[in-house]
Amino acid sequence: MVSQSADPATDSAEPRPFAYVNAANSVLYRRIMGAFVVAKRRFAVHLRPEDVRDHLHGSGGDAPEQSVISDALGKLQEWGNLQADPDTSRVTTVEEFHRARYLYQLSREGEAAETALAAYDEALGRRGSLQSVALEDIVTQLQALLLLSVGDNPDPARVYLSLDALAKRFNDLADNAQAFMGSLQRTIDVHDADVEAFLAYKDRLIEYLERFIKDLVAKGSEIARLIGNLEEQGVDRLLDIAAQRESTDAAPGPDEDATDFRARELTRLRMLWVDRWAGFQGWFIGRPGHPSQASLLRTQARAAVPRLLQVVASLNDRRAGRSDRSADFRALAKWFAQAPDEQSMHRLWRATFGLYSARHLTVDHDTLDARDEQPILAGTSWEDAAPMLISPRLRKTGQYERRGKPNQVVDRSEQRRYLAERAAREAAEAAAARSALLAKFGNQTRLSDVGELEPGAFRLFLALLGDTLAAKTPGHTHVETTTSDGSMGVGLTEIAGGAIAELRTEAGVFRGPDHLIRIDDLTAPARSQAV
Repeated sequence: MVSQSADPATDSAEPRPFAYVNAANSVLYRRIMGAFVVAKRRFAVHLRPEDVRDHLHGSGGDAPEQSVISDALGKLQEWGNLQADPDTSRVTTVEEFHRARYLYQLSREGEAAETALAAYDEALGRRGSLQSVALEDIVTQLQALLLLSVGDNPDPARVYLSLDALAKRFNDLADNAQAFMGSLQRTIDVHDADVEAFLAYKDRLIEYLERFIKDLVAKGSEIARLIGNLEEQGVDRLLDIAAQRESTDAAPGPDEDATDFRARELTRLRMLWVDRWAGFQGWFIGRPGHPSQASLLRTQARAAVPRLLQVVASLNDRRAGRSDRSADFRALAKWFAQAPDEQSMHRLWRATFGLYSARHLTVDHDTLDARDEQPILAGTSWEDAAPMLISPRLRKTGQYERRGKPNQVVDRSEQRRYLAERAAREAAEAAAARSALLAKFGNQTRLSDVGELEPGAFRLFLALLGDTLAAKTPGHTHVETTTSDGSMGVGLTEIAGGAIAELRTEAGVFRGPDHLIRIDDLTAPARSQAV
């Protein structure tokens, strides 16, 4: 008795595991492949056609006829997604043996295709998030690693688990942040899809961004400090311990020497952990000319807020009936679609964009009659063609008719005066704030000795303090920087002891670690030289 093979001709064909995605009956093919994926997850290797039909019926939706499922299984086997083996387990007669009955299972190519499609569907529907909790978890793992690095013989299991948890949490943070910023940009770009939903979503989104930016500034500096402490304690030793523990479970191949394989695997894993740590370090600590990824993410998140507000302003303008170019073009497109004939479309085009013929080439009835009597070919040179008669007034004045009364010029002097007064008032307030800060911080001063600041001076002080703290690097107690316009220089020095300074303003009390601060007026030498 000779057993039948599935189809020898298709066994040697080149697999095309993604062919069913664009096939005519792709929905059924994907449902069938989903049945095999679920069966493999439940440790069921083979499925019969009737098993596939039962799964389709039980998973919701209509199940097609058994013959349709058998044909679909045959096509999937032809494309290389499934493997077919003769089903002889329930054969009782010779006729049943010679009838085509097969057991199907996922092929290696088919399983890889399903894995790729599942990853594609997951990435397509992923919104991502800005994980403030992940920042706290990273701080916790770094603190645990710092405690382990202090000891002489750290526990390898705890070192590996802490580094592994840190790597996974960091990857989740980076991947989710990237996905969220991409989806946020698409949300801003396609805001026209549902105006009401976007306006309702805007407030929650801005609050979400502001909260994450605040957490990223606070936790990011702490993470950078912990990274610096780990570098000082020797993080390479911890990476070696993690690589050694992970290489213990590596299994050599049948033709490899166990000792050589273990050495190669240890080297590979150590380089992998070193690369992971370098990527993690570069995410939170920047280098000259290469800002950290956390800094770039913070910048993008901050830039997203004004972009959202611009979109809201544009939507409000559109609701108020103000001029909007995109709305005008949509209305124009609708008019073109409703035009009764092509001639009407041409008239609409000329009326909209004003693309008329040249004024001095005006064609009247006499010109048309002359052209009918003596046609001029399109390739005729202008030098050889008959001259075009134009009006003497057009030649002299550039117009066919006299100019009418010109439009009355609108007097904008009142608006200009208001803007000039406002600009002068703002400049005076800024100069007063600068003078107040220079008077208090012209010499090196403790923040705790300042006492009280006027509202304008306090706002300028907060801006200078923020720029200075952003320029500070871990491990340094002193930092100096200049404002973006180069007019003021700031020097900030930490004071040991952890004292708290208080600055009183009309809005409340500002508290923070005490520092020595000095603010210099960098424009003073330039003014003295000019005098």
